[in-house]
Amino acid sequence: MKRVVVVGASAGGLATAEALRGLGYGGGITLIGSESCLPYDRPPLSKQILAGELEPNQILLRRPEDLDALDLDLRLGETAEAADTIARKVVVGGGLIEYDALVVATGARPRRLPGSEGVRGVHHLRTLEDALALKAHLAPGRRLIVVGAGFIGAEAASTARGLGVEVTMIEPGPVPLAGALGPLVGRMLADVHRDHGVALRTGTAVDSVLSGGGRATGVRLADGTEVNGDAVVVGIGARPNTEWLRGSGLPLSDGLVCDEYCRAAPSVYGVGDVARWHNALFGGLMRVEHRTNAAEAGLAVARNLLRPAEPRPFTPVPYFWSDQYDLKIQAYGHLRGHEEVAIVDGGLDRRRFIAAYRKEDRLVGVVAVNSRPKELRTWRAAIADRRPWSTLAGDALAPV
Repeated sequence: MKRVVVVGASAGGLATAEALRGLGYGGGITLIGSESCLPYDRPPLSKQILAGELEPNQILLRRPEDLDALDLDLRLGETAEAADTIARKVVVGGGLIEYDALVVATGARPRRLPGSEGVRGVHHLRTLEDALALKAHLAPGRRLIVVGAGFIGAEAASTARGLGVEVTMIEPGPVPLAGALGPLVGRMLADVHRDHGVALRTGTAVDSVLSGGGRATGVRLADGTEVNGDAVVVGIGARPNTEWLRGSGLPLSDGLVCDEYCRAAPSVYGVGDVARWHNALFGGLMRVEHRTNAAEAGLAVARNLLRPAEPRPFTPVPYFWSDQYDLKIQAYGHLRGHEEVAIVDGGLDRRRFIAAYRKEDRLVGVVAVNSRPKELRTWRAAIADRRPWSTLAGDALAPV
């Protein structure tokens, strides 16, 4: 194998390149990134970068000299336009790059509100440029409207309140993060945001962005109510970046569809937010938009590329975290579609607890708020071991 082409230079793509070198691969590695800056970490964008606690150079994933040591053909500021999986070539800037193996790590992009394109003051939080543009609008007394109370929206609201910004957060679901964490934990988070001065409106959707002179002045809700603001942050989910793969023959459905080895086709693999792979631990396809998953997938793909006769299924227990106000929220597992939640330690009223999640007769996830890491690791191991719900500590699993 003479050359591996990795399209996407964020956490997943860089992790793949590093793992290839770490496992002894001495061939060529081309790493293509659409942003012109060096690869950086995205989780701080909605927290420390937005709050002004970190500078852009402090979130780089690797120093320039560390990247040089990897001996990469690094193509920053370039965008892949197409892939020919028969000829094994990627089209970049009108030119062709041949590959023996292709790793797709192109991530995802934010969903946008219809009609908001080109309106100044409408922000998303995916890139460093996005975060810096929003940061410039955050000052005491300014009014920020956050559309969507998922992780991005909730973290942006938390950071903005810490800067003295007036925040209105609008969520079509009954509580923040209901889809990911369920209504029980979601109600607690709703109380936290309200206690910190956020005007939280749930059960309603945004119909359109209001503007004057080309700048956002607020939003109109589905019921016709208008909410005024100086800036709008849209956090309503993301779409995987797969358009450049249309016509390639690769399976595309809410991402690049991969098997349990993260393989989409012979010599083509998917990593990170763009990949929808079969996680045999949970028995189905999943696409995970979290930083840890991207890094772990990069290592798994590098290993399978170099040892094709002995592939290993990629079966992680997904992990994510979120910092909101004084809360440290951590979670393991696949929580969506759960059928029951039980508080197994602490209490919601104290805002320090561990919640376990059941689907059928199996522990499928755990969420911890302000809990010790050691406690959480024990529950992670139980998820990885496919522990039946009925075998766990009886009294501790009393549902609430």
